Amino acid sequence: MNKLFLLFIGCWLLLIGTSCEKLVESKTESSITDDEYFQNENDFEPYVVGIYMYLRGSAKVGPQNITGIANNITFGTERGEELISALNSRFGQAWTQNISPTSGAFDYTNWYKAIGNCNLLLAKIENFPFANENNKKRVMAEAYNLRAYIYFSLVRIIGDAPIMLQAINNSSDSIPQLPRSKATDVMKQIVADLDMAISLYPAKTISSKYRFSYASAQALKADAKLWSAKVLGGGANDFNDAITALAEVEKTTGLALRTDFKEVTTVRANSEVILAAYFNRDECGANYGLNALPYQTGITGAVNIDSLPYCITTSNGQGAYQISTKSKALFASGDKRIPYTWVTERQPTTFKISWITKLPGNKYPDDRVSDNDIIMYRLAEIYLMEAEAYAGISNTTKAIDYLNKTRNRAGIGAYIGGADKASVEREILDERGRELFFENKRWYDLVRFHKGGTIDVYTYVPNLVGKTTPLFWPLAANVMANNGQLLQTDGY
Repeated sequence: MNKLFLLFIGCWLLLIGTSCEKLVESKTESSITDDEYFQNENDFEPYVVGIYMYLRGSAKVGPQNITGIANNITFGTERGEELISALNSRFGQAWTQNISPTSGAFDYTNWYKAIGNCNLLLAKIENFPFANENNKKRVMAEAYNLRAYIYFSLVRIIGDAPIMLQAINNSSDSIPQLPRSKATDVMKQIVADLDMAISLYPAKTISSKYRFSYASAQALKADAKLWSAKVLGGGANDFNDAITALAEVEKTTGLALRTDFKEVTTVRANSEVILAAYFNRDECGANYGLNALPYQTGITGAVNIDSLPYCITTSNGQGAYQISTKSKALFASGDKRIPYTWVTERQPTTFKISWITKLPGNKYPDDRVSDNDIIMYRLAEIYLMEAEAYAGISNTTKAIDYLNKTRNRAGIGAYIGGADKASVEREILDERGRELFFENKRWYDLVRFHKGGTIDVYTYVPNLVGKTTPLFWPLAANVMANNGQLLQTDGY
């Protein structure tokens, strides 16, 4: 894993030097052009590995502070109902729902840098001879997979988005200024990329939990199809496509639910994980979980201090988040997931802050560090996506079968509520809230189930009550200023 990290860093620095600085502004200067770099087949492997850094990010790489797409809690979580302030507040405009083009808006510059790197690799590899054709296919599959994941992230954040398929040549002055394409057209591109990736993977096994594979491509396709079905009006055809993709994931050998829920996020690359962003102390910056870890001086006097996932320093544990009362209410008494989701501080008999234990980090001789992997897809979510897809086509019997797989592991027993579609879909949303709490998925879930008619997000999320803030983000003012072809997101 150390070697993998060093490869990440080397490629990340190369990508910083060889990718476009901005899509709309200026020519990038680099001593290594793309024509000079891709000289033999061994140059493509480290290049695609380097693109993964855009997913994970790092607290600091060279002179830049980068937050990876999968490690950015602002877009996947903070606008939902999961979190409230703890010792101090780190919440911004997303949590308060006071978003505007000049405050809390979305700057997608780095995201399109990653897309540009995928495009460049695909353009260069197409006619490049490889001694082993399967190696070429795998690298191409990962590049298509990465591009699809980034576009899917964009669709969920801003809806309509520019589709950039050109390779950016660093020696050229031509940097594309593109208008936003309809979200339905972006979704077509996502599915096309995933279908291409799926067709290219030489094997269906998961050789690394930290790189896209046949299984994670199918998981991403199912995720995209559920979004398309509910948010973009795709309906039954998309639900059925999701079911087909998820069945392929289930066939992947080696996947199994962990018996002990504690191990799901604390045991690296375990049997339940399909894809994760890798974190490890001294090799990268901490993940977003450091915002939820208490610091020692803030919990002085707690009688249950040994059960709290505290850090000695405020740099490792920032004490900003705790689980909300609304999220705690989703859990029934006796749910085995509770101790590994939150623990409530007692001072000395008064119950105070409910600290999140989902990503507790690891204790070292000097301090605790928030360096658990960020799981992007795992088998429990596959089951819950299958439940959602079957409910979407009104097969609630099958939906309940899949729903019960995670409920039974949690020790709360089989679902005994109403078997009508509305009741089952609400239970699926609630079960996702329990099973996937703090895994950076909740806001996207709420938008999807809102668009599907299960909830009214404007009454469900406390900070949205009485507000009309659009569910998609505005584009940042600098992005708009740099590209005259862009239209601002509806409602801003």
